[in-house]
Amino acid sequence: MAIPRSGPYIWVTWLSKLLVGDASCEWATWFRAHHKDYAKMPRTHDFAAWQMDHAARLAEVRADLEFDGKTVLTERQCHFSLRGASGAMLAGRPDLVASEEQRGVIYDIKTGQPSLADHVQLMTYMYALPHVGRFRGMELSGRIVYRDHEVDVPASAIDDAFRGNLFSLMGRVASSDPPRIAPSQLECAFCDLTPADCPQRIDGAQANEVVDVPDF
Repeated sequence: MAIPRSGPYIWVTWLSKLLVGDASCEWATWFRAHHKDYAKMPRTHDFAAWQMDHAARLAEVRADLEFDGKTVLTERQCHFSLRGASGAMLAGRPDLVASEEQRGVIYDIKTGQPSLADHVQLMTYMYALPHVGRFRGMELSGRIVYRDHEVDVPASAIDDAFRGNLFSLMGRVASSDPPRIAPSQLECAFCDLTPADCPQRIDGAQANEVVDVPDF
């Protein structure tokens, strides 16, 4: 049963696809931000395989960085929670942070196909971590690690335009007024909310429906 939170709690990964337009149902993120302990759609064996693959890749990257003499912090060591003036909380944990003296690189390990949302997720970490005590004053850039290539994101990417878009979306998600529900086949297929909390959810049978027409 969904329980209202004491204040909006927003996880970084909920925002990235909305920021680049790969998702349009802000209501799903709004619901998660304002509720906890809600029932979730069951996860598949594919998710477990992804988790193991990601953990293995993360260990490989960490070993390479430590071999090069870097100090490396992993996910739970990099966890952050930022509370804004509105009372909304932004939380997340990047995969790795490798540092040397007062410079650091935030690493995000990806096992799937590259997307713009990957960049925005990393950029949100790059915005947030300099506010955290152990990273305060450190020059932080970013790097996305795919299977066959890497993409560097400079610190200068966190400009006024990015901050404005991020803060605007967070304001809508943190608002007490829910946005409209925008169910779609693609988004509902990957959404963990059940019909109990989202009656407009499009289930698998509907998503796979093919309509025959005589016109062509």
